[in-house]
Amino acid sequence: MPKLTVHDAKGKKVGTYTVEPTDFAPRINKQLLHDAVVMYQANQRQGSHQSKSRSAVSGTTKKMYRQKGTGNARAGSRRSGVRRGGGHIHAIHKRDYSYSLPRKALQLATRMALASKIIDDEMLVIDKLEFTEPKTRDMASVLQHIGCTGDSLLIATAGYAPNVYKSARNIKRVSVSPASELNALSLLSARRLLITTEALDQLKERAAASNGAKTAG
Repeated sequence: MPKLTVHDAKGKKVGTYTVEPTDFAPRINKQLLHDAVVMYQANQRQGSHQSKSRSAVSGTTKKMYRQKGTGNARAGSRRSGVRRGGGHIHAIHKRDYSYSLPRKALQLATRMALASKIIDDEMLVIDKLEFTEPKTRDMASVLQHIGCTGDSLLIATAGYAPNVYKSARNIKRVSVSPASELNALSLLSARRLLITTEALDQLKERAAASNGAKTAG
């Protein structure tokens, strides 16, 4: 069974953590991961785009000139979409892009994303990550000792850790999330995952419970 090295805040090896990709998902379904990522990205869209149709453009509705006898093509309102300053012929209106996939499918996609991090050797384990006060310098030192600098990084903690979040928020391409709020988009968007042993225990227990319920069903 593959063993991940457990580091401390100084980058020293303090143990190993035994975990397999199959602990989270028996296989990787790329189509499901794609569908989940597209859904999360669509739900982030504001949909506030809008352009004016001819009815929304200010201006007179008077006919520009008489219908016949001028030698020009017949023309109606100045607000027509074929004229400069007129409305858009196919105007864009506000819309809601959000939609949802089945909850169990999204949970499986999250577990598959975790399994892919193990397969691709993109998961790093730290014994604990605690700060008595927010300090970016201390967080940068931890990342440097562990060798997490340079790539985009997602830090997963067992629960809400305000000091960890505040210490990392000013570091470029570093984000922090509780293990309970991880999803396929956040996991796949980051090049590497730094996770505490407690958070990894929680994820394994949750995956085992889900797989057990699926087997029983």
